[in-house]
Formats: sequence, C-alpha cells, structure tokens
Amino acid sequence: MQEALRSAQRALEAGEVPIGAVVVCDGKIVGRGHNRNILDHDPTAHAEILALREAGAAIGNHRLGGCELFVTIEPCAMCAGAMIHARLKRVVYGAADPKAGASGSVMQVLNHPSLNHSVEVQQGVLAGRCAELLQSFFRERRG
Repeated sequence: MQEALRSAQRALEAGEVPIGAVVVCDGKIVGRGHNRNILDHDPTAHAEILALREAGAAIGNHRLGGCELFVTIEPCAMCAGAMIHARLKRVVYGAADPKAGASGSVMQVLNHPSLNHSVEVQQGVLAGRCAELLQSFFRERRG
C-alpha cells in the first residue's frame, strides 16, 4: 500500500485526484498507475485501470489470476468490473468510497453472487493516510 500511496502522490503533483494503484505478482510490482483522467482527457484513466494495463503488458496476458491489486480507495464499478475480467486473486484497498465504492459501500460488484469470478477483498489498509490524502486535496480545491 505504501507504493500505491506513492503513486497517489504523483497524481496529486500532476493536479489529478490523488489515487494510486499497484499490481503485484509473485511478490514483484508488475503494474503501477495513478489517476490521469485530466492529463489524458480519458474518463477511463483511473489508477486501477492503468495499473492493470501495465501489468497485463508486463506479464503478457490479460488474465492476472495470481496477482493482487493495491489501491488507495475502494474501487468504482468500472474498475471493479475490470478486476473481475482480469481474474485478480485479491484486491486490497485503503479508504472506503461512500459515494462510488463498488465493494460494498454503494454497490457490490466485487464478489457479486451472479458473477463467474470472485476476488478476495481486504479493506482498510492504511485507510487513515489514504483518506487524508483525498480529503486534503478536496479541501484545498473547494477553498
């Protein structure tokens, strides 16, 4: 999660919402991402999506079955759907997202009983630091 927080810091420095993600396979980071929606003019350029893309390219497969994704905030529906399609083994996130979280806060995409894949989920890892980074960003923007 420390590496995901470092990626979130890069997003903050670029003027993006400070969310960071890393994909780990066999104990090695194979993908990193931080929000780039504004820079890339791309609504899908979430930290998780970018980390998944990099991981797939690094291991040469769109299936990431033995991999884990660490992200600073609870994934949204789009990102959770991508995690299901990637067949991730585990998702670890920091802060809950009461406005858009898709791991139980608003809806249940990860581990929905109708889906053909389930992902182990661990929540609340370094939640205070992850939440503070986001809260301070929005406090500063709102002035």
